[in-house]
Amino acid sequence: MILVLTLLIAATRFSVENFIPKARAAGAFAVGKCGAYGQAYDYPAEGAARAAALKQCRGDCTAVSMKRACAALSIDMTNPCGAHGYAVMPKISSTLNAATKKCYEYGGKECVIRAWACDAKG
Repeated sequence: MILVLTLLIAATRFSVENFIPKARAAGAFAVGKCGAYGQAYDYPAEGAARAAALKQCRGDCTAVSMKRACAALSIDMTNPCGAHGYAVMPKISSTLNAATKKCYEYGGKECVIRAWACDAKG
């Protein structure tokens, strides 16, 4: 009886796992000069997310991954081509704060969030 129940539970678990789609949990955020950015989230793979984010970003851009995290870009409102900061962290509130802080650290006078995105949380 125990053997039959064990096999039944195992078979049910196997069949359910095969029909549930895998969670998409890869994202990327691209940052460039003068406030340029690109974002991609909920992609099945990190490489595809990075390529999509870079495709959206105009100019010479750098992409950072955000797997089950958030990313934000802050720019200096008085000089959009000047100081900027970005951050990738697990929670949106800490990400926005860190990006703004980086902008000020790099010489920004009136730093504001230009863009943000969050990827799947799992």
